[in-house]
Amino acid sequence: MHALLALLSGLIFGFGLILSGMTQPGKVLGFLDVSLLATGGWQWDLAGVMGGALLTHALLRPLILRRPAPLLGGGFPSFAAAVDRRLLLGAALFGLGWGAAGFCPGPALIAAAAGAPQALLFVGAMVVGTLAQHALEARGAGPRA
Repeated sequence: MHALLALLSGLIFGFGLILSGMTQPGKVLGFLDVSLLATGGWQWDLAGVMGGALLTHALLRPLILRRPAPLLGGGFPSFAAAVDRRLLLGAALFGLGWGAAGFCPGPALIAAAAGAPQALLFVGAMVVGTLAQHALEARGAGPRA
């Protein structure tokens, strides 16, 4: 049952990414480039997508956290994580990748599944980077707090 719910959640999430245009790098880069505000080319609709996500989170988080545990098991994540070098480095790399390629991981996986060459390259680089980070961390050479 958990696997079926996870699959359904992923399909809904993927459909939302496709519907919003988040799988189109040009659209995402058009949102990130605020200099386009002056020319009228700024992709304002992605601000609505992000605003909708933030509003949904703001409204539902208090209701969800009243539960003693998530519906499907496990525990709720702690939102009190320390801001350390590892978090800042990861955030910077995420932002650089997003700004340079117009992809973040979820939309990149969808576009790669559709055969988009730039998405295949992005996902390949993401996998190599993830494996390298895990290998460095296992050897004790990865970023630490």
